[in-house]
Amino acid sequence: MTDNQINEPVTYEGGCHCGAVRFRVVVYKHEADDCNCSICKNKGFLHLIVPPEQFTLLSGEHVLTTYTFNTGVAKHTFCRICGIHAFYRPRSHPDQIDVNLRCLDGDVISRFKIIPFDGANWEESIKSFRQ
Repeated sequence: MTDNQINEPVTYEGGCHCGAVRFRVVVYKHEADDCNCSICKNKGFLHLIVPPEQFTLLSGEHVLTTYTFNTGVAKHTFCRICGIHAFYRPRSHPDQIDVNLRCLDGDVISRFKIIPFDGANWEESIKSFRQ
């Protein structure tokens, strides 16, 4: 059985490059989305979307800043010291937290099933994504 099939919660920690921002996330489903929209492609963001109760900001709230564009729904938070986007509030799920899988500590990406998402055609793709 691979890790992405485990139903038991697994707790991970992660953060930004300089270490000012640190967080903890509890994962039940080891799946992440790889979006090809302009911002996700440029950032290299792998999307692990979790409910807010599964995410804890441990440190660094004072160094976070927010970038918004287009519809203004997504709140792209990032460390103002090193510029890393470790997590944010996504347009697709504005009531949840989207953690950048690449910002988790250790070599954990292989534990996750990576699912392509055609964010370059967001309006058409989001319908099936939300189902």
